[in-house]
Amino acid sequence: MALQLGLVGLPNVGKSTLFNSLTRAGATVASYPFTTISPNVGVVPVADTRLDRIAEIIGPRRVVPATLRVVDVAGLVKGASRGEGLGNRFLSHIRNVDAIAIVVRCFEDPQIPHVTPYLDPVEDIETVELELIIADLAVAERHLAGIRKRARSRLGDVEQEVATIELAVAELRSGRPLRLFVFDARQLAFLSGVALLTIKPLLYVANVSESQLPDGGELAQRVRARAADEDAEAVVLCAPLESELATWDKSEAAAYLSDVGLAAPSLETFIWAGYRLLDYITFFTTTGGREVRAWTLRRGQTALQAAGTIHSDMERGFIRAEVVSYDDLVAVGSIARARETGRLRLEGRDYAVQDGDVVHIRFAV
Repeated sequence: MALQLGLVGLPNVGKSTLFNSLTRAGATVASYPFTTISPNVGVVPVADTRLDRIAEIIGPRRVVPATLRVVDVAGLVKGASRGEGLGNRFLSHIRNVDAIAIVVRCFEDPQIPHVTPYLDPVEDIETVELELIIADLAVAERHLAGIRKRARSRLGDVEQEVATIELAVAELRSGRPLRLFVFDARQLAFLSGVALLTIKPLLYVANVSESQLPDGGELAQRVRARAADEDAEAVVLCAPLESELATWDKSEAAAYLSDVGLAAPSLETFIWAGYRLLDYITFFTTTGGREVRAWTLRRGQTALQAAGTIHSDMERGFIRAEVVSYDDLVAVGSIARARETGRLRLEGRDYAVQDGDVVHIRFAV
């Protein structure tokens, strides 16, 4: 499965620049509101040094990284839920993403107007959050009306669902995003089909100027504090710099990043923050030495589910999984040596795949 991330924010905060940095897709960027009048969608390869090291060991003809799918919608403004601006029109495009990143502006630039005459990233976050809440409320109320209609004929079948949606509506009416409420597993199952935005995990992105790196300055610190209050992730980056570095030679980019106090491109930090947010792990496959590929699973998922991620036939005909950890493979230097030394294990369908596992599925259909 590819991690799917939706980018939202006010106009002129750097969303499209960040999108370009991630995808190199050339989304239009300009210093006026609503540049993004239709959603931009891009697929981003996930940089993983472990994949590169496994490829060095195996020597395959093809190396395939895991991917991140990014959706960038038009900038939201206050009143978007009532039809102001353009962003609300496209919120439907991110209702099926796994997580949302709110991009906020933490840099001064008189050439790029902000929607307010001052910079206050926390206020900007609250503006965007309110529009998401109001949009969710409209969706939840419509859904509630529908299930109440069904409940008239068979109350016993839907009364718990009705109660769950009523609870969600009450939370939204109070101005609280649903991710801050603790729902139980059954309630989450009822809500999963409603495609609500505020129940999704949230990542805050503080877009700063290059001179503010690596810490981002006082405004970025306020974004971090907001994230900490919600037990959320926050990333500080300079989107224009990342966009430029994406075109540089890797060694030159690494040297420059070191000069500004960064150990790695902020885009990598951004992507891995998304993985942590969703508790994703990566496992690898080596197809007879022909291909080395990275795959994504949620932590705790099994070898059977890993097989299904690769191909439905593998899941249906699963026999066993041959597994060696990344560290063990690197230590011994080959799959054959891992088998000889007993570091390659046979695991059943219920084995919980670990981050970095190199997995070969035995199956018969």
